[in-house]
Amino acid sequence: MSRSTLRLRPWQRRALDVFLASADGDFLAVATPGAGKTTFALTAARLCLPNLPGRLVVVAPTRHLKDQWAEAADRFGLHLVVDWAPGDLLPGDAHGIVTTYQQVGGSPEPFFGLSQGGFVILDEVHHAGEERSWGEGVKVAFDAAGRRLALSGTPFRSDTQSIPFVRYHFDEAVPDIEYGYNDALSDGRVVRPVYFPRFGGQMEWTAPDGAMLAATFDDALARTQANQRLRAALSLEGEWLPTVLGHANEQLLRIRRTQPDAGGLVIATDQEHARGIAELLRTRFRIKAEIATSEDTDASARITAFAGGDRPWIVAVRMISEGVDIPRLRVGVYATTTTTELFFRQAVGRIVRYMPGSGRQRAYMFIPDDRRLRHFGHTIADSRRHSLAKDSRERDGDDDEREATGDADQMSLFAVHSATASELEDDTGIFVDDHEAGHDLDPANESAKLDADELVIDLSQVPLPGGTPGTVSALGGDGDRASDRNERDRLRRMNTDLTKELVTLTGRTHAVVNGELNRRAGITKIAEATIAQLHRRSRAAEEWLRQEHRRKRFSSLR
Repeated sequence: MSRSTLRLRPWQRRALDVFLASADGDFLAVATPGAGKTTFALTAARLCLPNLPGRLVVVAPTRHLKDQWAEAADRFGLHLVVDWAPGDLLPGDAHGIVTTYQQVGGSPEPFFGLSQGGFVILDEVHHAGEERSWGEGVKVAFDAAGRRLALSGTPFRSDTQSIPFVRYHFDEAVPDIEYGYNDALSDGRVVRPVYFPRFGGQMEWTAPDGAMLAATFDDALARTQANQRLRAALSLEGEWLPTVLGHANEQLLRIRRTQPDAGGLVIATDQEHARGIAELLRTRFRIKAEIATSEDTDASARITAFAGGDRPWIVAVRMISEGVDIPRLRVGVYATTTTTELFFRQAVGRIVRYMPGSGRQRAYMFIPDDRRLRHFGHTIADSRRHSLAKDSRERDGDDDEREATGDADQMSLFAVHSATASELEDDTGIFVDDHEAGHDLDPANESAKLDADELVIDLSQVPLPGGTPGTVSALGGDGDRASDRNERDRLRRMNTDLTKELVTLTGRTHAVVNGELNRRAGITKIAEATIAQLHRRSRAAEEWLRQEHRRKRFSSLR
């Protein structure tokens, strides 16, 4: 496959056809995590941008996802700036920017001009309704965009206020295209079948009001007490969590016999909980787990390093709950007290992405036997069973959307006395070696079925508005050129180092040296400079340094 072609999955092609045929400026695509929403969206943007007068703007939920989007765009020949600040001009060789909902909500007006007549991608668009300022900001910022493509990995509804640019039927968002987990399983080579080992147990705790309570997950409790029971089970003080972590680690070790780089993810409740789980893995199982929390300034770098490495476990709070792409994750432990279906599905989505070339694949999410989580797991498992049974036939011829936080104003009185775990039997397929399992999908058959409908499109001749024409890399390939984004970052670092050296050598201030170099390069700010201008600025700095060194040598000879 040449670097100028892109292979689309059948659902991506169908979605692209519907999108291109739509005369509406707004489009909502709901597709299961791991299905390839990013590829679909960037293909649509690449095809539409030549006919639009504006730039491309991608809005993502987190900083880490900004970087992930920018890297994906590079493979389409699209250079997106990740550190654009309101008030800056966009470099002439950039095709657009990646930003976050928080940035848009905080200062929407500058985005209006940038996106006017352009193409806007709203990733995980339900985030626009999380805070009133975010939703209002998105509406103000992108009201004049030429096309708006909203993406979501999970169906969502509007509990308080509608999300801008999304159509509703009563409280339900109405997608223009929907591709569910069962659809992806039926297609093959898109997602993994996921199984849910459940663990019950006996918990004893002191409630915030001082009452001594004891219950198993089989006992019917009011919501508040059910939340306390879940918190007790997940506590670091009991034995429930270490027991479940031990079973999950055993399953991961089995998988790593045939996939040595397979990884596991523990989703913790908060920062302190995450650190405690990492310490528990170290002391009980001699495992050095990576930790990624929003408080860590280098969390994004840690996630990237883990994704590209072979360390067995990573512990996170919400940093890896949505959108983050770590295909080697095969095992998860749901150790958070968040009990919304949306968050649960997002968490499961982290372990279902199919990895070509890894043979037979199953994924496992270990969960407490809480009624709510059990219901969510069964819903996904029912889709799995339906899809796999359907695939076999073809070859043969009350959810509670709240966090279990207990009584927040008296949580300091909450105490866990004991928590023990008991393994439950169902159809989860606990502790099965993938190479012994008799896989749910026949790899040869699924390959033939999917390839028959795949479509390869050549984007090499599609002109891009502004910027330097990019080359589309083969899907999943790294290409053989340095990306525009990486080259820009390299040149900025070089210019920073050269400026520091000139300041030291000349005794002038940073402001004076920067001003002179910008004048010689013909730019106002480094943030607004094209790659060619950054090259010119670095050459000017190097020439200035040579002059200063010559001047000092001559002075020393006198």
